[in-house]
Amino acid sequence: MFKRYAAAHMVNEAISCFNRMNEFGLKDETSFSNLVDALCDNKHVIEAEELCMGKDSPFQVNTKLYNIMMRGWLKMSWWGKCREFWESMEQKGIQRDLHSYTIYMDIVCKSGKPWKTVMLYKEMKKKGIQLDVVAYNTVIHAIGLYEGVDMSMRIYREMIESGCKPNIATYNTIIKLLCQSGRLRHAYAMLNQMPEKGCFPDVITYHCFFGSLVKPKEMLKLFDRMVESGVRPRIDTYVMLLRKFGRWGFLRPVFIVWKKMEEHGCSPDAFAYNALIDALIQKGEVDMARKYDEEMLAQGLSAKPRKVLGTKPLSVKSDDCQ
Repeated sequence: MFKRYAAAHMVNEAISCFNRMNEFGLKDETSFSNLVDALCDNKHVIEAEELCMGKDSPFQVNTKLYNIMMRGWLKMSWWGKCREFWESMEQKGIQRDLHSYTIYMDIVCKSGKPWKTVMLYKEMKKKGIQLDVVAYNTVIHAIGLYEGVDMSMRIYREMIESGCKPNIATYNTIIKLLCQSGRLRHAYAMLNQMPEKGCFPDVITYHCFFGSLVKPKEMLKLFDRMVESGVRPRIDTYVMLLRKFGRWGFLRPVFIVWKKMEEHGCSPDAFAYNALIDALIQKGEVDMARKYDEEMLAQGLSAKPRKVLGTKPLSVKSDDCQ
């Protein structure tokens, strides 16, 4: 009920629901933390903070509640409040645990300060806090941005030696860093090793490659490998390929991807249609572009306004533009 009320932005109703739990003997710290978590998860962190920090707060604020609220500010990208919560934990003598560090490492990395994530990692090691897979993944990403993928590989090896098993996010992070640094051979080697490590590639793994590859044949070959391995492309996979091939001016691979999308039973959305239409217009295929534009509008999808096609957004009718 807390989640349903919070998702519907019915904060007062969620709080009333918590208060009524007293009638059933269920109003305890666990239900209170569930309420705060539901509010923060739906970006009602201000209300959650008032509930926890106010003089009428039913329970003392502990590490778990601080972690929940700090994660809520993270979801809102309110970096100043994140830092305020982090610092207030030390000021108020509230113990920072593994989850506190993991959340704040993610915060400083996403706020554009990966070197601070590395500093926090060293602080954790100094305090003897054992990192889990989520914490290691955050550090691997941050240190890769700050010091390069070779340092990420060093943390990856440390992770394994400590007995912490990498997951799909670990491999995807390293593969993306390798691809971005132009080390595709090493990225492919890690892709090939993943099944041996008991971790199979997913669609995000292949997206890392598609974002960096520059040869249409290589991209189509990898796309076929992805499908043959049982990984189902998402609509944004098709859109990514359509846009890249379109920018490069290659219509043949554009239509190969479009056909595969239809064969796989994936209905094109507005982004897919617009990527195809843009590619056609770039190559001067205006009549064919108009055909797909009309097909798109017939399906109720919003088309980009294009002078060359004489089209307007779906919400604008020509009779109203006087």
